[in-house]
Amino acid sequence: MTLWWAVVAVCAGCYALKLAGLAAPRRLLDHPRVRRFAELVPVALLAALIAVQVFTEQGRPAFDPARTAGLLAAVVALLLRAPFLVVLIAAAAVTALVRGVLG
Repeated sequence: MTLWWAVVAVCAGCYALKLAGLAAPRRLLDHPRVRRFAELVPVALLAALIAVQVFTEQGRPAFDPARTAGLLAAVVALLLRAPFLVVLIAAAAVTALVRGVLG
């Protein structure tokens, strides 16, 4: 039961944050620092989520060669400006291949 209160509290906080963003004055949103922050935060959050998924297991740091190889394949595909679906397929294929080879 306690978990549901946490979920409800986080949902309410997210809604309030979204509402605050919509209610913010235009001159604040047009400020260069705010714009730069808004551009960089999603990238940083996504990078953090990827790092947590690739380099942890059950909440502890871990090195999985297959996941690391899949991440590197995705990075290479992104550097080659491949479409997003190709990036996902490359990462999944390389991860599966390394898992198959390593057993």
